[in-house]
Amino acid sequence: MNSASNIGMRLDRLSLSGFHYRLLGLIAAGMFFDSFDIYIAGAVLAAMIHNNESTLQLNAAFVSVTFIGMMSGAWLSGVLGDRFGRRFTYQFNLGIYGFASIAAALSPNIYWLIFFRLVMGIGMGAEIVVGYGTLSEFIPAVWRGRFGTILNLIINTSLFLATFLGWLIIPQYGWRWMFAIAGVGALVVWFLRKSMPESPRWLASQGRTVEAETIVARIEASCGVDPHVPTVPVQGVLHAELPPARIRELFSRRLLARTVTGITVLVALFTVNYAFVSWIPTFLVKEGHSVSNSLGLTTLMFAGGPLGSLIAFGLAERLGRKWGIVLFSLIGIVFGVTYPFAHSETAIIASGFAITCCIYVLSSLSVASYVPELFPTELRLRGAGLCNAIGRGVNILVPYAIAAVFAGFGITGVVTLIAGTLLLQALIVGVIGPETKNRSLEDIATDTALPKAAVQQTQNL
Repeated sequence: MNSASNIGMRLDRLSLSGFHYRLLGLIAAGMFFDSFDIYIAGAVLAAMIHNNESTLQLNAAFVSVTFIGMMSGAWLSGVLGDRFGRRFTYQFNLGIYGFASIAAALSPNIYWLIFFRLVMGIGMGAEIVVGYGTLSEFIPAVWRGRFGTILNLIINTSLFLATFLGWLIIPQYGWRWMFAIAGVGALVVWFLRKSMPESPRWLASQGRTVEAETIVARIEASCGVDPHVPTVPVQGVLHAELPPARIRELFSRRLLARTVTGITVLVALFTVNYAFVSWIPTFLVKEGHSVSNSLGLTTLMFAGGPLGSLIAFGLAERLGRKWGIVLFSLIGIVFGVTYPFAHSETAIIASGFAITCCIYVLSSLSVASYVPELFPTELRLRGAGLCNAIGRGVNILVPYAIAAVFAGFGITGVVTLIAGTLLLQALIVGVIGPETKNRSLEDIATDTALPKAAVQQTQNL
């Protein structure tokens, strides 16, 4: 058994303790303010239009640079996280995001605000990759999926808070205070997270075994476990020492299926989320509802989000991430197909509530849990970063596709696009995606390990 496997087994044998919940809190706090800043954009841009501080074209540029920054940040964090460690990258990204938010609050005009939004986007895109990936490397296997769904639920509560504070603050004090809240909150979390330990799994993958064992011993002590009690090896698993990982390995024969699976679930998630959640108020207005009525219906529909996260929590370690994604992709298709036939307000709310619920189940199971588990430790953040970057890149183009489809085919065309995306996801994940529930990260990684003879041959070169 190699040192990385031993470190992983020691972490997986632990019972949940205050350490795990503190770690969840530190990671969730940073990602909460990250998400908060994404959701304040609509209210801020509307206020700037009202005050003649911006135009529709400049607002569009603001939104576009946000996605460009998040795409760049997702990829950059993957490279830095696997090279310099999870802790360093997390603090580095949060610092960039926090200071850029403060600078945005002080922007003299919309042009400077757009620039600082680009910088903020880099930090925001990075948080998603490093946050979920780091949490997965600390939490015991039997709880890993459920902790991912809890983190996802906490992050998504920022939608309500951002909306409420925007309504409360912007009319009285202006839009700048929204960025100030996000920036100050992020910097406070940055200070608190200075005590967060480096991932022992990453340290072990880099050959820094002594540091890894020191951190694990401290965690074991906090959980009431004697670090000198030997771990029990997993039977039938070859924990082979592999040569140093390279980014091209994500497209090698042993990892290509994982890479395709990760890209598929994130492209599908971001596409479906944007196609429905972001556009549904517009769709309702176009179908004859007043703006006020549209926003009211939308609020009731989006109440399905927290329920979706709770469903994912219950299924993550029972049904599993793979088959949970497949099942709720198919359920989402069924509800999506019924939406165009919903004419009464009650039917519209019920159908939209169900679709939102499915989207949040998929979000909790995919970006929060499944994607970070697909890749071995030495490539985890680069793999997740690549998948997130491609997903964000596609997200830049999705608005234009949705607008064209809606103009040509109406809501039926949009629903067909959503259903087709979910069907493709169900097929790819069902056929080539691995199951990860109740399995250690090392065990999942051995599915992609080179045969023993090949490893020995590589090491002898």
